[in-house]
Amino acid sequence: MKLNNKIGLALATTCTIVATGAHAARDTIQIAGSSTVLPYASIVAEEFGNTFPQYKTPVVGSGGTGGGLKQFCQGVADNTIDIANASRKIKDTEIATCKKAGVNKIQEVKVGYDGIVFASNSHKAAYKLKPYHIFAALAEKLPSNGKLVPNPYTRWNQIDPTLPNEPITLVIPASNHGTREVFQEKMVNAGCETYDYFKKLGKDEREKACSTFRKDGRVVEISGDYTETLARLKTNPSAVGVFGLGYYDSNRDKLRVASVNNVVPSEKTVLNGSYIVSRPLYMYVKGEHLVSVKGLPQYVEFFLNKKISGKGSKIEKAGLIAMSDAERAKVLADFKAGKSVK
Repeated sequence: MKLNNKIGLALATTCTIVATGAHAARDTIQIAGSSTVLPYASIVAEEFGNTFPQYKTPVVGSGGTGGGLKQFCQGVADNTIDIANASRKIKDTEIATCKKAGVNKIQEVKVGYDGIVFASNSHKAAYKLKPYHIFAALAEKLPSNGKLVPNPYTRWNQIDPTLPNEPITLVIPASNHGTREVFQEKMVNAGCETYDYFKKLGKDEREKACSTFRKDGRVVEISGDYTETLARLKTNPSAVGVFGLGYYDSNRDKLRVASVNNVVPSEKTVLNGSYIVSRPLYMYVKGEHLVSVKGLPQYVEFFLNKKISGKGSKIEKAGLIAMSDAERAKVLADFKAGKSVK
């Protein structure tokens, strides 16, 4: 779908930094990072190339949030990426790595919201999950009579009789994904802390216990994208997989989504905060490249245009939960002002 010429012209005139007046070190925008943001960024990149023929279509790769930020923080040379897509905020340690490599102008650009969902085969019974269910399913060891013992659970209904009588197999994102970190914080850690035993441990010991998963094949870590997770559910119909809400929405015919704390994930429950496993999505833009890489500021501002990422836009229909007009305007103003993370 091409935007009409009037929209394209309007977008072009809003851009505050124009690369055509300076020598461009590179004329193709390079993007990597979050597999959750990947489909949205790919749609925007294609639309950008169609709308502005004077710019090349940006190249969008995946590799996970952590992997993308690692590439982003390698420096400001021509062979480093310009944007890292992320499904979590950049960490202080990553900012320090960036600055050590000369990347001092890191501009955080929120692009919308997403929920993390638990989904199973559409022909299986529905799951009504709570954080302690998830922790009890994947922990390597659990408390029993005042000491830790190997996880005894092999079926979901052993954890809670209200859960389906299905063997436990959890297909979760590997540590390179931002989804994993949100999943860890909002489900696994929350579930771990329902046990008095873990509450009494010191911080480091508790963190280790809460993040050490069983290794008996019941927890499967996926370093690729959600298509790989879906493939695992096809080969193991009893498995429960972790997905982004947008990906689930695109595969409703194959998947049945679980509630969490009796709340079903949706645009409404993510935005009002009642669905606890949700997060904002970001682009991190390398400020040092805004002049040297042709079309980079234009791409970012294009992404933030209401017709591109707002209500009714193509990427909202693809699953992104759109920001309000007021929030989008604030994000755009901060980007134009050159606001950087500290």
